[in-house]
Amino acid sequence: MRSDADLLQAFEDCSLPEDEFRHATHIRMAWLYLQQMELSAAIQTFVTGLRRYAVSLGKADLYHEAITYAYLFLVHERLHRLEWPHTWQMFRQQNPDLFVYPSPLPEQLYRPETLSSDFARQIFVLPDRSLTDATTAYSPHLPSGISTVDN
Repeated sequence: MRSDADLLQAFEDCSLPEDEFRHATHIRMAWLYLQQMELSAAIQTFVTGLRRYAVSLGKADLYHEAITYAYLFLVHERLHRLEWPHTWQMFRQQNPDLFVYPSPLPEQLYRPETLSSDFARQIFVLPDRSLTDATTAYSPHLPSGISTVDN
């Protein structure tokens, strides 16, 4: 496995081989940026880098803004639920649902017509499934006292 610094450098200068940039690598990149920056800066940096990397591979059409943002927000939340400091291995071990591929997460958050729309590929849109539906699979990560169902 590449060091954090080597992975960031290879991603940012677009020298990372395509076969090394899998789903787990996307999550790790988000985790790295969110470790180093505030959420808004991490979003801007990761999104810019991901778009640049996709273009460098000739695959700009694969970028999906709604899915990218959804994962960034989830990684941000999960990162702050763990005790500090923690390692990448600890994060991965405590959040196995984020590493399932293909992931059911997008379909749990968005209707199929939203996911397939050009609009959601280009612009972040809020999830359009109910909060109850979207959080059912993730309820173990909710703090005590928070319910996903209106009482």
